[in-house]
Formats: sequence, C-alpha cells, structure tokens
Amino acid sequence: MKVRLLTSATIEDFVLNHANGKKHFDKWLEGIKTTDWLEPVDITHWFNANLLGSNRVVFDIGGNGRNAFRMICTYDFGRKFVQLYVNWIGTHEEYNRLTNEVKMTVWAY
Repeated sequence: MKVRLLTSATIEDFVLNHANGKKHFDKWLEGIKTTDWLEPVDITHWFNANLLGSNRVVFDIGGNGRNAFRMICTYDFGRKFVQLYVNWIGTHEEYNRLTNEVKMTVWAY
C-alpha cells in the first residue's frame, strides 16, 4: 500500500532549524512517495527503521554522527493507504535521552 504522510510540514519546519539534515530529510521525503508497505515489518526494510510497538516506528535519518536524526511516527494500515503521522523529530543524541515510555507516548507535533 502507498504511504500517506499526514505531517510533511512538520518535517519541513524542523529542517529550517537543522539545515545539516536537509539532504537526509529530502531523500526520506522523496522515498516515502514511492514506497509500498503491506505489513508493519515492511517499514523496517525501507531506509533504517525499527518498530517500537503500539503502531510506532523510529526512523534513523542520516545515519550516526553529527548529521544524524531520529523521527518517531505512528502508522495505521488502512484499506487503501498506510497513514503515517510524525510524533517527534530530534537529533540522535536527543533520541538517546528519551526513555522508552516517552518514545511510546510522545506527541510533540
């Protein structure tokens, strides 16, 4: 199923303050337009992603290091589309400081 990103403006706003991640997020946004997911495990085969449980996934954007970012999203497999909603975006370091409970409940956007 095609993915419908419900909060692309959230990503674009984040990149305005984190210009070093622009090329990584642009690549991610371009890729989301052509991906097909049939079940949650398919998400992990697309870029670097880990399922967190409770319909949440964390995307590793830009790898590790100075230009590394993490994005927590909620997904919902509907009948025609997979709805994807951005819950949180931050640097790799900021993500590492989140507790497991926060990763599962954060709704920053």
